[in-house]
Amino acid sequence: MLLFGKKKEEEKEAPACTCNAGPSVSEADGTASNCCSEVQNGICCIKILGSGCASCHALYKNTKEIIQKMGIPAETEYVTDMQKIMEYGVMSMPALVVNEKVVSMGKVLKSADIEKLLQKSGF
Repeated sequence: MLLFGKKKEEEKEAPACTCNAGPSVSEADGTASNCCSEVQNGICCIKILGSGCASCHALYKNTKEIIQKMGIPAETEYVTDMQKIMEYGVMSMPALVVNEKVVSMGKVLKSADIEKLLQKSGF
């Protein structure tokens, strides 16, 4: 039962996205837009979508470590609500969402891989 208690603790630590925007799509090219006007250094919010399994927790931990190392001012939110996960069109978890755009799904990324994705996202 420790795993479940830990999950609840991590969810409480991670505040919601500052803009609380849902996934949005640009009409021109079909890509997701920045989720809010408060984007700092290209990244506004980072979310981990998952069911609460060990793989999801590992991606959450790796992501928190790399954003701290890179000095990114965004917080990492851990989303387990299946309705919200389905809004992103994610069918395989864990998934990494940056600025409301799904950048990875279905695998636990290593820190170096997360860093590359964040750099591509504008940081």
